[in-house]
Amino acid sequence: MKDDVERGLAGRAPGRSVGHKEAHFVDLGGPHPLGGSADVPVGRGALVPSPCIDVCRMHAATGWCEGCLRTLDEIAAWSGLSNDEKRAVLAQLPARRTAR
Repeated sequence: MKDDVERGLAGRAPGRSVGHKEAHFVDLGGPHPLGGSADVPVGRGALVPSPCIDVCRMHAATGWCEGCLRTLDEIAAWSGLSNDEKRAVLAQLPARRTAR
């Protein structure tokens, strides 16, 4: 059974849950502030992905995570934020990247 589970998960894209519909994405017109694409899923029920890249160190001067550029409050609240609130946080990241 373990082999079946591993085989079932091996072909999926990182960050995607097995059995869920694919999200629709919109191009925000530039590179993602943390690298990669700036595509953000849109539409009813689409999930806004976390910008976390597993580089979790807080910068003392800015109060931002060195990996995702969010504050501790933004990180802690993320799972409870609405999609619009998450998009508002994501919209701040390019300016933070430039400022650091």
